[in-house]
Amino acid sequence: MTGRLRRASGTALLAGALAVLGAAPAHADGYRYWSFWESSGQGWTYATQGPSVARPDDGDTLGFRFAVSQDSSQAAKPRRAADFGAICADTPAKGGSKRVALVVDFGTAADAPDGGTPPQARTACARVGRDASASEALAAVAKPLRYNSAALLCAIDGYPKSGCGEQVADGGKKTPAPAETTGAAKKDDGGGGPSAGLIGGAAAVVALGAAAWWQARRRRG
Repeated sequence: MTGRLRRASGTALLAGALAVLGAAPAHADGYRYWSFWESSGQGWTYATQGPSVARPDDGDTLGFRFAVSQDSSQAAKPRRAADFGAICADTPAKGGSKRVALVVDFGTAADAPDGGTPPQARTACARVGRDASASEALAAVAKPLRYNSAALLCAIDGYPKSGCGEQVADGGKKTPAPAETTGAAKKDDGGGGPSAGLIGGAAAVVALGAAAWWQARRRRG
């Protein structure tokens, strides 16, 4: 390969990588999805594991909030207090089981798909087996649940009726989530927010393009 062709090849790869970044919506508001929260009595903390993996202890409180969020650092918290004592006051302890308090916040009208009216936020106390996951505790008090093919939680108590982690951009217009986003959600199911996969994928492409360009320059020299 001649020096001119090497330079052209490296430049094309880098330009392609930058084009991928440019393809991301410049004015995206975020993704509409159910975020997952935990509490052991000290307020809400964004969960580091998905609800199908997390194993709450007796006395823990779990929160689920439906909203449009860009990532975990900007995700909206449940608007009800994580008060296990109040939520599970009428559910006495029982041997061989555990009690998990749940707060389900369906979000605001601004976050609702197609301008619908979300249900009122509610609380419930689930009595489940000692080894039950957060998903199993939620299913005990808020069926029906709906998941997509990537095991991402799409609906709680039947809300919303359709859609799952879709991107919201251009003043509320919905667009399908990128493939990278779906993969990130499947792997984490509630950790860092759906937008992390898109950002990471674009950064990787840029890195590959830059590496190819640098290698072409070395060969030419």
